[in-house]
Amino acid sequence: MTEKLTAIEEACVTLGLRMTDQRRVIARVIAEAQDHPDVEELHRRAAAVDDRISISTVYRTVKLFEDAGIIERHDFRDGRSRYEPVPDEHHDHLIDLRSGQVVEFRSEEIEQLQEEIARRLGFRLVGHRLELYGVPLDAKTGSRTGSKS
Repeated sequence: MTEKLTAIEEACVTLGLRMTDQRRVIARVIAEAQDHPDVEELHRRAAAVDDRISISTVYRTVKLFEDAGIIERHDFRDGRSRYEPVPDEHHDHLIDLRSGQVVEFRSEEIEQLQEEIARRLGFRLVGHRLELYGVPLDAKTGSRTGSKS
């Protein structure tokens, strides 16, 4: 019985990219990620499956997938490029500056407002990325939480 291909693997096949066993592992790690891992984290996860996968192989594979338009790179102000499969539907990101957690969201209000602003300025919007950066609110007061020393 063969395993079902991930969307990343299918895209690679469609584009005619050679799928080595190591690329397949890396593709599956990216496809299964519920977060937005950086290369070091992708390497850690891939090496847990196949300890012969080097960090340079992960870097080369991520670059190949990104150049092919299969995955997207994000730079969320933390000095690390983080990756996710190209989404089926557009979404935006809210980044917790304390924990680094990335929350994906979609807001029709924001989408409409961006279209309206572009139109008002004489443009037709063809794409965008929205990244919001924040810190958690204190649940009791609704204000930013203080630092914990």
